[in-house]
Amino acid sequence: MTKTEKWFDRKFEFSFPMELYPNICMRLRGTPARLEELVRGREHEHMVRAAKGKWSAQEHTGHLLDLEPLWMARAEDFIAGRNELTVADLSNRKTFEAGHNQRALGEILADFRKARLKLVGRLEELNPQLFRSAIPHPRLRVPMRLVDHLFFVAEHDDHHLTMIWEMIHDRALPASQS
Repeated sequence: MTKTEKWFDRKFEFSFPMELYPNICMRLRGTPARLEELVRGREHEHMVRAAKGKWSAQEHTGHLLDLEPLWMARAEDFIAGRNELTVADLSNRKTFEAGHNQRALGEILADFRKARLKLVGRLEELNPQLFRSAIPHPRLRVPMRLVDHLFFVAEHDDHHLTMIWEMIHDRALPASQS
């Protein structure tokens, strides 16, 4: 049995070279396909089942969609040269209130794909030198380059993909919601 580390317990080191930004962008571009592959053919009852106080696999899927506006806002923070990245709602109220279990899974997946491709498309328009720009992250209190922010997003994606995988394969119940 596995147990995924809580997201807010994660430590990040952003010491990799800026030149990895194309690799990270490709990883972000691939998340919708990996998510779709992961949940394809799963019964609705299995996707919406959750332990008390925890999100279901479908709610984790919806959470990925819910954060796309934050990721885009933070990309725009770099483009605009702001002094601090947009602050996240650490309570994840949007996901708790969204009613993702009552939505069609295919609709969530389609909306996520559309939002993610919009983000990646925006990144492709940028001058590669912008990926070196650094802005303090409001929670981590460390300067993040745009490439670091994108790595952070990719790690967040993988965190939730792992949570979904564990749930639909009846591994361990998630250790955290976000």
